[in-house]
Amino acid sequence: MSPIVTLVGGFLLLIALRVPIAFSIGLASMATIWQLGIPLTSVANQMFASINSFPLLAVPFFLLLGRLMNDGGITDRLLRFADATVGHIRGGLGHVNVMVSMMFASLSGSAAADTASIGAVLIPAMKKAGYPAPFAVAITAASSTLGIIIPPSILMVIYGAFGNVSIGALFLGGIVPGILIGLAQMGYTYVVAKRFGIINPERKSWRTMGKTGLVAAPPMILPIVILGGITGGIFTATEAAAIAVVVGLLLAVVFYRAISPLALPRILADSVVAYSLPMFAVAAAGVMGWLISYLGVAREVADFILSVTTTRTGLLLMIMGFMLIIGTVLSPITAVIIFLPIIQEIGRFGGIDQIHLGLIVILSLALGLVTPPYGICLLIASQIGEISAPRAFVAVLPLIGLVLLIIIAGILFPGLFLFLPRTFMPAAFPGG
Repeated sequence: MSPIVTLVGGFLLLIALRVPIAFSIGLASMATIWQLGIPLTSVANQMFASINSFPLLAVPFFLLLGRLMNDGGITDRLLRFADATVGHIRGGLGHVNVMVSMMFASLSGSAAADTASIGAVLIPAMKKAGYPAPFAVAITAASSTLGIIIPPSILMVIYGAFGNVSIGALFLGGIVPGILIGLAQMGYTYVVAKRFGIINPERKSWRTMGKTGLVAAPPMILPIVILGGITGGIFTATEAAAIAVVVGLLLAVVFYRAISPLALPRILADSVVAYSLPMFAVAAAGVMGWLISYLGVAREVADFILSVTTTRTGLLLMIMGFMLIIGTVLSPITAVIIFLPIIQEIGRFGGIDQIHLGLIVILSLALGLVTPPYGICLLIASQIGEISAPRAFVAVLPLIGLVLLIIIAGILFPGLFLFLPRTFMPAAFPGG
């Protein structure tokens, strides 16, 4: 039996048997290594090598920052500000949902955390206000995917660390598509609200807007600290994450006094557990990614795709389609680590800029968060909204279509996504 069949077939079989993905990847990789006659100590070596990366230290800091934002009541303050700003527009609660997700994304970098924290408040409120439950679930899940698009993004950190791509440039590149997706979702919300006759709430006073804005303003300095420091060459992405956590601690513990110092050990312990789970998957996926390179799969897949098309646009469209399919069964982080060798091999053959390639991959994988059977954000939102996942998926399809249009626009017009990184981090580009 071919080692490739053992690797892929074993993984799919274990997934079908409902073995957790991280263990499925690890066991299939171990079976393949044993078949090849490679010492099994290579598993431990590759797992260690996969996570022995300084940029990956940014991940636990961003996870901790998201936890501080939640426990520190930052989400509630952002909700009040968003309500005062866009709540009076037709479809107000839907606009608030999207706007808060955009602001929350710039603080936590986690889509699942966005869904759980914002959905728990807004999905019941939207249902009570007359929005169809499937739409309330769909807009919450879809807008939460901005957590891995708008910086800081944990997935961008993973991609940059494993692909040797500038994390700062990826962060900057995620701003424009993130804003475009948010605006498109708000436009769709307006159409739905008009269709169902949702009554416009009263406009908040300027005083209320100013008051809620002042309360919500301090946390918004965190994205400025992170992006400004990285693009200015003051510190790395990891150092930026650590500094952001210090600022977050000061805000939650000292400024807002929402978290007691006695609660910090529990928060730190929970963050360690939350970090360990994805990192085990990263380590296991690193072994499979190494095997894919070792067996020459990346070159074979690249040759096949290049036999179909050699144009930059065609290659990017095929990569987008491939990532959409992969994203339905694997988490974005796992998918990046396993298939990054193939992705970058295709990019090199096609002469595609690595930052542009990374943005297309990340945007495509973001849709996997709302597409079954993986679709973790859709599952969380549907549980909160008390509807079935199939009903939620049907409702989210138009929103998926809007994101696909934006991705295709970025493929056809690279400058749309690359304008900011080229302007502020030209050194990240060849010849820059």
